[in-house]
Amino acid sequence: MEQQIIALIARDRLEIPLSSMYQKIKKAKAKDAKGLAALVKEMDDKEFEGSRTYAHVDREDKDKARGMKEAVAEFAEQFPDYGAILLGKIAEKRKIAEEHLYFGVNPGCRLTTDDYITALQSTGLSEGTARAMYPDLINVSRKLAKAREEERSTIVGKYAVDGQALALDEE
Repeated sequence: MEQQIIALIARDRLEIPLSSMYQKIKKAKAKDAKGLAALVKEMDDKEFEGSRTYAHVDREDKDKARGMKEAVAEFAEQFPDYGAILLGKIAEKRKIAEEHLYFGVNPGCRLTTDDYITALQSTGLSEGTARAMYPDLINVSRKLAKAREEERSTIVGKYAVDGQALALDEE
């Protein structure tokens, strides 16, 4: 069990810099794409052909499943009495009990480099790649993280007040 907790702590600590980098890259990618699309649309033939890259903007009309909010609003318009009941049910708050697993490193103890390398390798990275990435990831993790002496937790279950288990992505 100790090794499983070590792996959980290592993954938790590695998630911080990886998630931060992912969010930064995702934001930059969206900004880049929007700007490039605007430039391409300004071109006479609405496309770009370079020596190594190309880009064009196409508009596609697609049928898309109606969203829940849109469907409920339309239902409420067509059937005002039932719509009011449905909207009331949606607005109701329900108590949810969350089950958390708390974990941490005992005072005076640390995770080893190998603990982190093993966690990185569990994502499919080779040992060499994991060892090459480790120093930068751990430095970013330390800069982004608050003091790691605090106990950490993760939700492992959600339950309605009556004890009925809910899906973890249900709110």
